[in-house]
Amino acid sequence: MTIKLYCFGESGNAYKAALALELSGLAWEPVKVDFFGGQTRTPDYRTQINNLGEVPVMVDGDVRLTQSGVIQDYISEKSGKFGGKDAQERREVLRWVLWDNHKLSSMAGMTRFLMNFLPADKQPKEVIAFNQSRLTAAYELLNSHLEGRKWIVGDTLTNADLSCCGYLYYPEPFGFDRSAYPNIDAWLNRISNTAGWKAPYDLMPGSPADRT
Repeated sequence: MTIKLYCFGESGNAYKAALALELSGLAWEPVKVDFFGGQTRTPDYRTQINNLGEVPVMVDGDVRLTQSGVIQDYISEKSGKFGGKDAQERREVLRWVLWDNHKLSSMAGMTRFLMNFLPADKQPKEVIAFNQSRLTAAYELLNSHLEGRKWIVGDTLTNADLSCCGYLYYPEPFGFDRSAYPNIDAWLNRISNTAGWKAPYDLMPGSPADRT
């Protein structure tokens, strides 16, 4: 049975799930969600797809899951990949997924949205500046952690990597300069050199170009 992933190209959280599916080797297909057209705010979406009004949503037969970290964990359970080699690594992977969701992706996603998907006169400059200062601290921590390491946890690609990289491949500016963080830059290159890797707009339907 083919797994369905409700997603759209601009969503970094959906990208985390889509990339995990793509690299896992599981059969899957994207289902485009028209976020910018208001689909996630409709009663049908809230009652039939996700009552939180968000993406990603994964459907695998009778299994329906939301939240990228939960979906990634399911993919690991089903494929045997990305979850860590033992219980200790699995907990460490989870620790970094939760850190990313709170400290990195939440700030990066919001900042990117405010800077690129709102009209210039509606962009809250003080909020953007505050978020970018928080992001700088997150980048510095991740860059430091990756000193002397190929991967965030253990000696292979895990959900920690697939979660933390989620927003860092997007081309829209939000204050992230790869060249300023050489360990992150090398790590992102390792991920993108993994067989089967695809950039967000190549992996999921929908991009800003569709609305121009």
